[in-house]
Amino acid sequence: MRYIKLPSENFERFFKSLEAWGTLYAPVKKGGIYSFQEVHDPAEIALDYTRTMLPPKKFFFRPREAILRLKNGRWEEEVEAEPMVLFGLHSCDIHGLKILDKVYLNEPADPYYKSRREKTLIIGISCMPDEYCFCKSLGTHFAMDGFDLFLHELPDGWLVRIGSVRGHEIAWENGELFEEVTDEDLANFKEFEEKRAKAFQKELPQEGLADMLDLAYNSPVWKKYAEICLACGNCNMVCPTCRCYEVCDSWMDAYSSVRERRYDSCFMENHGLVAGGHNFRPTRLDRFRHRYYCKSYFDPTAGYNCVGCGRCDEFCPAKIEHVKVLEEVRGSLQ
Repeated sequence: MRYIKLPSENFERFFKSLEAWGTLYAPVKKGGIYSFQEVHDPAEIALDYTRTMLPPKKFFFRPREAILRLKNGRWEEEVEAEPMVLFGLHSCDIHGLKILDKVYLNEPADPYYKSRREKTLIIGISCMPDEYCFCKSLGTHFAMDGFDLFLHELPDGWLVRIGSVRGHEIAWENGELFEEVTDEDLANFKEFEEKRAKAFQKELPQEGLADMLDLAYNSPVWKKYAEICLACGNCNMVCPTCRCYEVCDSWMDAYSSVRERRYDSCFMENHGLVAGGHNFRPTRLDRFRHRYYCKSYFDPTAGYNCVGCGRCDEFCPAKIEHVKVLEEVRGSLQ
């Protein structure tokens, strides 16, 4: 991997150069939350943001989208993909996209997701954890791939890691904006990463987690939190790795119809409803417990389905904490 330096005074020119690669989206503060929005000026970007409410998956797997339209008796496919630059992704969200890639890019690949991924430039940025982050426990606090460029903050600029052919193209086309990395830059990079590693306040021990979940299926802790849970599905909507959806047909008039795909939530009662009226997760307890098994049960072929971003904790109206629940479940076995 190649390392170069972007001095602070060249940041604006670097930002403007990215417009040639597509529409620019970056984290912007809106009220008390952050959101990925289209930007035209680097002053709009919240470089020190903690997390956006909706993860960047919304650009590839949209909350709601038309996939087919019935016109004049024929179904027409709707695959729209504009060139985009997603600027400022944290490492946990990059890992989240890699998990979604395993689902949507495995054969048969999802054409909507694939076309958008292929036309999108990913630029990561370093961050400092807050009280919700536990990505370090899951190994998702540092991204080794899955990006085109990754910017690490230095006292006088950014250390840039190049992670793809497109990343190299950007560096070559804008060579006058970059400098070679010095020993002082590497020392500052190391100091920042060491400081960041010590700043994590929350930890999820992985040792024996799958065995614990196997043994704790009937733990009273699940019932305790299922009674607190509002079953609103917020945690699913903000999760960077949740990928369930439903497909609905809606008639616009007597001759035209639209088929939509939209986010679904395993907390909704009808999520487990199948033909014959059978529901394989009929109670809130069943659905609450299922989400923890989905996210935290280690799959030898795919790893965890959680990246420790902390969104489910921050945006839960019942203030249920993911790590705390698992700690209590583990404690109930002792």
